[in-house]
Formats: sequence, C-alpha cells, structure tokens
Amino acid sequence: MPLPRLLSLTLLTLMAFAANSVLCRLALFEERMDPALFTLLRLTSGALVLVLLCGARQKSPCQGDWGGALALITYGAAFSFSYLTLTAGTGALLLFAAVQLSMLAPPLLRGEAQPRRQWLGLLLAIAGLVVLLLPGLSAPDPLGAALMIVAGIAWAGYTLRASRFADPVAANAGHFLRASLPAALLYLLFGQLQTSPAAIGYALASGALASGLGYALWYLVLPHLGRTLAASVQLLVPLLAALAGLIWLDESWSLRLVLSTLGILGGIALVIAGRPPSGEKSS
Repeated sequence: MPLPRLLSLTLLTLMAFAANSVLCRLALFEERMDPALFTLLRLTSGALVLVLLCGARQKSPCQGDWGGALALITYGAAFSFSYLTLTAGTGALLLFAAVQLSMLAPPLLRGEAQPRRQWLGLLLAIAGLVVLLLPGLSAPDPLGAALMIVAGIAWAGYTLRASRFADPVAANAGHFLRASLPAALLYLLFGQLQTSPAAIGYALASGALASGLGYALWYLVLPHLGRTLAASVQLLVPLLAALAGLIWLDESWSLRLVLSTLGILGGIALVIAGRPPSGEKSS
C-alpha cells in the first residue's frame, strides 16, 4: 500500500475509534438517549454494515462465536452506560488504558523475561491510572469509571478472541450479529423508547461508520503497520477523543487528567517500545 494512502487510512481509522466516544456522549448527554437503546442501535447498524461488506466481497459472515459475542455485548453495554457520567476524553483514556494494560500486562506478570523499560512503563501507566481515579473534586464518577474499565477488559478479550479467525471482517460481522440479540434483550429489560432523531443519528453513525467501517478499515491497514507501530498509533485515540470533546462538547481538562494522561500514555509507550524486535506483521 502506498505510504500516503496508508497514513490517510490509518488516521481516518483512529478518528473513527475516537468518534465512538464523542457520538455516545452526544447521544446520551446532549440528547438524553437511553444507553441500552444506543447499544442496540450501534451493534445492529454495525452488524448490517459488516454483513454488507462481506457480501460485497462474496464471503459469508458466518465466522465468530458466542464467546466473542458475549465479550462484545459486555463491552458495548458497559461503554454506553459509563458515558452517562464520564466526559469523552476521560472515558476514552480509561478505555484505552484498560484495553492496553489487559493485553500488555499478562506476560510481565507471569514473570517472563522482559526489558526493564517494560516494567517501568507498566508501573508508570498504573500510577497514572491511580492518579486519575483517586478521590477528589476532579475525579471521574466511580461507577462510570468502573464500567469503562470493564468495557476495556471486555474489548481486550474480544480482540484476542477475534484474532483466532482467518477473516477478521467476517468474524466481526458474525460477532456483531450474535451480540445484537442480547442487546435487544437488554433494551427490552432496561431501555426506554423516548428519544430524538438526532440521538438516533448519532447511534447509527457510531455503529455503521465509527464501528462497522472503522473496524473494516483497521483490518485493512493493520497488516501494513506491524504490531509495534499499530499499538503505538493507537496512543492518539484518547487524545483525539479529548480534542473532539473540547470542540463539540465544551469539555475541559483538569491538571489531574493531564498528569494521568501523560503517565498512562507514556507508560504504555514505554512498554511498546520495550518489545524485542521480531519483524512480524500483525494479521
């Protein structure tokens, strides 16, 4: 893939990932949409787009399994409900930290031999997370923070499970289709029908564009990036979400959030940089 195209598609993908936080916050906070309805619309519209993409490639969206679907609905529901209280930037930072630490920490904690900088990075990221969550006037809502951390852990599990399948787009399509069923049950149990056309538009954009097309684009550029670069560029996602929150949601940054962001993203960057070079590409 030519470098200018790779850069453009990678940036577009990262913007789509960040947009999920902003669109959810717009729907829930600005339009008072029910989070269960947002989750249902996001997953069903994402499933539709992914199925259509599989059809355009003349491939069946029959991959995936219920384990992946349950991880996906756990992520989607916890993500939506957390944004009842979290800002876009704080939510994206907590999600990113939970995802990355869930995927990076296990080899270190198992005692596998790793460069010293990886241990330093892990401790720095955890310290940044502790600073963010310590009680205080600028601390995020505890329940919202806990839900977003659960969402991040579920997304890490979903990512690892989806990587087992040969066709990631078809696997995502199958997972989204299956996850739509428990999402409908969640809505029937806890959701409310009253909403606005704008909120519905935000939810559909989150599912069809930021999730469905966003994930498809990510798997298009991923083989050309390699593991280390792919992990590194995702450091931009919380920053893009926070910037969008400043522009469209009139959110502000506290000193606590700035310090914790530097600790979390800097620590994760150290862990990524400490990986021994393997020359392998992500698939």
